[in-house]
Amino acid sequence: MYEVVESRQQVIDRDMQAMEPAGLRLTKKRSILAKLAKNSRLEVERGAYNGGGSGRQCETRFSLTGSRQRGAAIISEVKFASPSCETIRQAEDPARLAVEMVEGGAAALSVLTQPYLFKGSPKYFMKVRNAVSVPMLMKDIVVDRVQVEAAGRMGADCILLMQAVFDEGHASGSIDEFIDMAHGSDVEVLLEVRNRAELKSALSTKCDIIGVNNRNLDTLEISLDTTKLVLEGYNDRRLVVSESGIKKPSDIRYLSECGADAFLIGTAIMGRGNVRDGVQTLVESL
Repeated sequence: MYEVVESRQQVIDRDMQAMEPAGLRLTKKRSILAKLAKNSRLEVERGAYNGGGSGRQCETRFSLTGSRQRGAAIISEVKFASPSCETIRQAEDPARLAVEMVEGGAAALSVLTQPYLFKGSPKYFMKVRNAVSVPMLMKDIVVDRVQVEAAGRMGADCILLMQAVFDEGHASGSIDEFIDMAHGSDVEVLLEVRNRAELKSALSTKCDIIGVNNRNLDTLEISLDTTKLVLEGYNDRRLVVSESGIKKPSDIRYLSECGADAFLIGTAIMGRGNVRDGVQTLVESL
């Protein structure tokens, strides 16, 4: 399975290069987000989000993540690769990993459905959905309504949208249209921001949850202080999730002091031999 995914990435890379006008080849300076958004469009055209369905949603709303448990509200992420780390873990049964994460105390799960660079898949999401009963987030670079429709069919409790995707014109519709569409399928929306300007825009929408990404998508550099800077003076009632670069209990304690309510963690957990123990250690940090 791993070799097949690798081969597909090579094909996608060639397609994306062919789509670039001469002299405008993608570079870090030009925004990694633009590259990811183009790839999502290619995956939509290939029909990657057309299959699957009849998934059951969790009885607990994703926006209530952690409200009924002791310790840190960890949203543990199933992902086998990322643009910054390449391969994090060799592809294996995502359902088994998800069950171990829940046994470790994860309040919710996030599953990557983006094939390119993240080695995710809607099929992985369905396997996990059928194996656990905690709230689940469909995480992708969402640029098309087809992906929002897929979230509803697969039983996602929440879908991640990125404010920057809409601000930079990568999506096929407005952010309000995408949010309304998700809500029409009883799917909540986690709207990800990277700075205070994006937060201001996000708070003017009907999103259910605010996500703060500590990673700079132009450089891939991480700073946990991003959460602190973005949340200064924050007084909205919506749940805040801090994302990216969270590795150890002290990180969680710091981000909690900054105002984060929950913590989305992928690499630090997936990179461990025993994901159950990895999640438990982080849950016990608060």
